[in-house]
Amino acid sequence: MAKIKKGDLVQVIAGATQARGGDRGKQGKVLEVLVERNRVVVEGVNFVTKHERVGQTQRGTRTGGLETVEAPIHISNVAVVDPDSKKPTRVGHRVETKTVDGVTKTVRVRYAKKSGKDL
Repeated sequence: MAKIKKGDLVQVIAGATQARGGDRGKQGKVLEVLVERNRVVVEGVNFVTKHERVGQTQRGTRTGGLETVEAPIHISNVAVVDPDSKKPTRVGHRVETKTVDGVTKTVRVRYAKKSGKDL
């Protein structure tokens, strides 16, 4: 089971620093998790330039050209951000029992190891 999910706030913890043109230290939301490739797409991180073929829409406007899009980054190079301290933390799992309408259920909860807060 992956510890990082879509919608999590993560920080890049590896690579070149921002002073050298890299993305280390940047934070962003996870847009997509590519489980089979162990990669995540993070909002505002790892921009690449794509060359899109020029075409026309039915209205006659031109499409294509150069586009900048976020590329996937390896899941080991990002860490979930702690909701309290806004710093990277590890993710843990714990099993809790909750009672709803007289029915007791066991629920698996993700939590930040630094502060103990639920994610």
